Amino acid sequence: MPVLLLLLAPVLARAQEPAVVTGLVTSDEALPVAGALVRIPALNVGGLTGADGRYRLVVPEARVPAAPVQVTASRIGYVPAAHTVALRAGQAVTRDFRLNAAVLQLDEVVVTGSSPRVVQRQSVGMAVASVHADGYNTEEYNHIRETGFRPAAREPLSTFSVDVDRASYSNVRRFIRDGHAPPADAVRIEEMVNYFAYDYPEPEGEHPFHVVTEVGAAPWNPRHQLVQVALQGRMPDTRNLPPSNLVFLVDVSGSMSSEDKLPLVQQSLRLLVGELTAEDRIALVVYAGAAGLVLDATPGDRKEVILAAIDRLQAGGSTAGGAGIQLAYEVARRNHMPQGNNRVILASDGDFNVGASSQGELVRLIEEKRQQGTFLTVLGFGTGNLADARMEQMADHGNGNYAYIDELAEARRVLVSERAGTLFTLAKDVKLQVEFNPEHVYAYRLIGYENRMLASEDFNDDVKDAGEMGAGHTVTALYEIVPVGAQSDVQIGAVDPLRYQRARGGPDARFGREMMNVKVRYKLPEGTRSRLLAHTVPVWLGDGPPSENFRFAAAVAEFGMLLRASEHRGRSSVEGVLQLARGATGADADGYRGEFVRMVEAWAALPRSASAAGEEDER
Repeated sequence: MPVLLLLLAPVLARAQEPAVVTGLVTSDEALPVAGALVRIPALNVGGLTGADGRYRLVVPEARVPAAPVQVTASRIGYVPAAHTVALRAGQAVTRDFRLNAAVLQLDEVVVTGSSPRVVQRQSVGMAVASVHADGYNTEEYNHIRETGFRPAAREPLSTFSVDVDRASYSNVRRFIRDGHAPPADAVRIEEMVNYFAYDYPEPEGEHPFHVVTEVGAAPWNPRHQLVQVALQGRMPDTRNLPPSNLVFLVDVSGSMSSEDKLPLVQQSLRLLVGELTAEDRIALVVYAGAAGLVLDATPGDRKEVILAAIDRLQAGGSTAGGAGIQLAYEVARRNHMPQGNNRVILASDGDFNVGASSQGELVRLIEEKRQQGTFLTVLGFGTGNLADARMEQMADHGNGNYAYIDELAEARRVLVSERAGTLFTLAKDVKLQVEFNPEHVYAYRLIGYENRMLASEDFNDDVKDAGEMGAGHTVTALYEIVPVGAQSDVQIGAVDPLRYQRARGGPDARFGREMMNVKVRYKLPEGTRSRLLAHTVPVWLGDGPPSENFRFAAAVAEFGMLLRASEHRGRSSVEGVLQLARGATGADADGYRGEFVRMVEAWAALPRSASAAGEEDER
């Protein structure tokens, strides 16, 4: 432990220089105000007050501005207040707020159109992990049961659906930026790895993507190997993209009234409208206590009409999410473009509470509607009641993708910079199946993808739904391998000898130099029959340094294991993550890899009480 602390000392010394703003928010009756949103708008840093009315904002040293900034405090039912504060790295500032009561009327949104009948379905329970901070935070996350090592001799096949969602990374970034460690179930390692672009070669030939693999030593356990399995999608000429039939489905219920929800939704959609052409068609559906059509299909070049409809939206009322989904899909069906991109874009915190609102009901509704050829993009917004579990499942079952928008820069990335990947489907129902050669692989573990696992027979079942890939998208998966003969602490459970089974022969000698075989099945966007491609991975001989792609993906996965306090994290450490990441930032034209490094440093600077359980040894 002393040696580890000495190694980490330079990292921690550098990372522990944030500017901190603390204080107390009270009412005009001098009572603490819980659940108030305290923000530094210019830096998009914020957090909620606890039951005692206290807050704490942490600004990483790299983001501390030279000029004073405004700190605001707001809560429904009170008049917002603000202070101007000068921030200094390594210093703490205290600012208290007194909020005066206000009469705030949140009426139902008045819209045109009728609310369709919502089909009532039996509710199916789901195990979720909820965050409860002083009783005011009810964010929901599906429980993640981490995948352990599997014996290659007994279970040679690993099958899973691709995942191009990236919501987990931006959500984790939001937690750390606000001075909190994310709950373990909010950390989906595959989404963190896939948030970043990798310099894989462009595909050639008949398939819309190809398989890229690389093998090296596992940084957190050098006796193990790490295999990077990636798909690189083809990027079409953006000048020749098909026209889009888009339906914006916006949650305007009372829970969407805070600045990081509906106002940010409106700013985000304005960015997308700026990218549209006369061939595109845009409709706007909203839902609160009921659902309605605000704007029917309108040519994309009539921007003033579309933007005016977006700007008129106001929040108030309950949340009839099921009714909104019904209406949005009906509008998309009515304006369907046979050769176009037909998609519903849902913007919400996911807090549905009227009509079809349970996760099971909404998933079945989405599954029913996807048959009409309409894809789904889910954009999550806000804090405190984010129904991440529900929105992730809706996207997974709706031939779609899920992103969490924590700031306007993320909206610009998702809806402008990567618009083709977000909105244009390259292939659907994409599945991977890896077969390991037990002659060379003793055990293996897929890192992440816990909620994307499939049965072996699902791979050849064209009825089985799987993930989608957008234009130009990359999908990266990492396997940790225990080679045959390696000295490892990994223990594989044994079963008693089977009475009625005959012993099978050993591996086929023809494939003795192969470590694994990767197969991919996919369908074209309008197809019903899958296509197959395969790629073999030879035995790694330990030659050659790992690429920047490999090292950076490994750094992100290692950080994810630290955040989750994974039992498989081995020798993972903040120092190891930073060393890998800093040496693999590459050109980093968009700055995302550098941002990752700063985020890890900020997490290392959090108070021990704010970090995930079990992290003391790694930090």
